[in-house]
Amino acid sequence: MSVRDLVIAVAIGAGVPVVGLVLHAVFVSVIRRMHLRRPFSVSGLPLHLSHWFAPFRVLIPAAGLASVVHLLPVPEDVRAVVAHVALLGVVAGVAWVLASTLAVGRDLIVARQRLDAADNLRARRIYTQLRVIERIIEALIVVLTLATMLLTFPEVRQIGASLLASAGIVGVIAGFAAQRTLGTVFAGVQIALSQPIRLDDIVVVQGESGTIEEITLTYVVVHIWDHRRLVLPVTYFIKQPFQNWTRTTSDLLGTVFLYADYTLPVQPVRDEFQRFIEASPLWDRKAAGFQVTNATEHTLELRALVSAANSSDLWNLRCAVREHLVSFLQRSFPQALPRTRVELERPVASAVEPPQLPAQPDSRR
Repeated sequence: MSVRDLVIAVAIGAGVPVVGLVLHAVFVSVIRRMHLRRPFSVSGLPLHLSHWFAPFRVLIPAAGLASVVHLLPVPEDVRAVVAHVALLGVVAGVAWVLASTLAVGRDLIVARQRLDAADNLRARRIYTQLRVIERIIEALIVVLTLATMLLTFPEVRQIGASLLASAGIVGVIAGFAAQRTLGTVFAGVQIALSQPIRLDDIVVVQGESGTIEEITLTYVVVHIWDHRRLVLPVTYFIKQPFQNWTRTTSDLLGTVFLYADYTLPVQPVRDEFQRFIEASPLWDRKAAGFQVTNATEHTLELRALVSAANSSDLWNLRCAVREHLVSFLQRSFPQALPRTRVELERPVASAVEPPQLPAQPDSRR
């Protein structure tokens, strides 16, 4: 190969990818400048084009090189190597574009939902399904991409053909070895479809109360109220019982218990509770009640029932009701606070007089 052919080959082989990168940079710059001048709507597709910036940075140069590789004035074996590298780049770029398209579709759907709303049940259901389905499709894209890349190597194709006869035995062995893993994956798919839990659900598992922070194909992360994370396998939520406080709706009922003496008049406390709850912005105006639920040998048990739109408001409302009623009892009925009574009886005089001691002789005599 002459020097002229070498220069032409280098110019074509390096120039085409460089031109592709330059075109990609110009396109990205134009999109960003347009967005700065006039921001796109949240529901519009151009706002999410940034997901495609990185994959097209690989796909455009690889596709350009693959389209002009036959023009390279180089030996056939060198041309075959360059063509193979360009093909691998195209396969990787296409797979990356598909994965980014999933992210674009997810963002477009999630942008129409409000996870920060008070009643976000529908949004959490859609977001949970999208996250799990997206992870499944991404895993399939990775597997298919690797398989396609391996099939471009003739040696791998020959090895695969020779191992095809024993594929049945290998599949049976792999099935037994991956039984637990496959069961976990199928449990993740089942959770995505049946949805016993969703993202941001309030649950009680293993005596801990928290919110569902992350759901994957293999494990679930529960965010405990004190910022600890409880990581559980997805099979736990299929096989073990647990509490889901927001399964059908996000509004909840809560109770506040107080204890007072029998001398307490209940009706003024009930009126004060009703006045306070009606003025509270945390109450969703669905349920409120005040009752004497028990009477022990020492105190009365008073229960205040309240409702709120979500678990956070319910917790704050319960604390506010408890503090206000305790303050009201201390201020208005201090004598009715819980107390323990002890009665002391006076001793009864004995009817039998104690025996008289003999008189002592006078020592002065």
